[in-house]
Amino acid sequence: MRLLLVEDEPKLVAFLRKGLIESGFVVDVATNRADGSYLATSGSPYDLLILDIGLPDGEGWDILSKVRNAGLASAVIFLTARSSISDRMRGFDLGTDDYLTKPFAFCELLARVRALLRRCRAKTIEASLIADLHIDYGSQKVRRGGQRIALTAKEFSLLSLLARHSGQILSRTVITEQVWDMSFDSDSNVVDVAIRRLREKVDEPFAEKLIRSYRGRGYCLEAPE
Repeated sequence: MRLLLVEDEPKLVAFLRKGLIESGFVVDVATNRADGSYLATSGSPYDLLILDIGLPDGEGWDILSKVRNAGLASAVIFLTARSSISDRMRGFDLGTDDYLTKPFAFCELLARVRALLRRCRAKTIEASLIADLHIDYGSQKVRRGGQRIALTAKEFSLLSLLARHSGQILSRTVITEQVWDMSFDSDSNVVDVAIRRLREKVDEPFAEKLIRSYRGRGYCLEAPE
């Protein structure tokens, strides 16, 4: 699971990042509004954002507004010293999912993060249909042109990631973090090997190819135009 933490206090950033990584999350950090807005709305969407309100170049409200205006469904928690009812109401009106005030206990933040992610997973789509490729996420069954395709667990995870972001180019870094839950090693060809094996099953037996390579950028699953 990928999280974005937007916070400008160095000691708190180090504390939260360490705790979240040790809890099994992939964590990116931004220390100002501009960088937070860019990361939150560019590339593959984050599963969850943890936002401070008071930032050096603006407020976390703006980040949340841009995320929701872009139609992104990332879960959002405000983690802030602002505890007034009016601030809480503004956050929920803008589309935050939760609001936790400082000082706080890390165990409570972690519990809220996990609860939000469970609710978000429950709301996710149950199946995808891309051209003649049908993916049932619940049963983990894949068919193309009515033909059953047998995939390993990792192959299904990789295909599911590409399908859920159909039409988007996913970098090797994003794929590695999401499917293998580890940091990207530029010398590793694990993603390329997995993509090649997936193509052998999903694309090669069929005339239309759905998995596309974008040199220097990554991979994308999309229906032919």
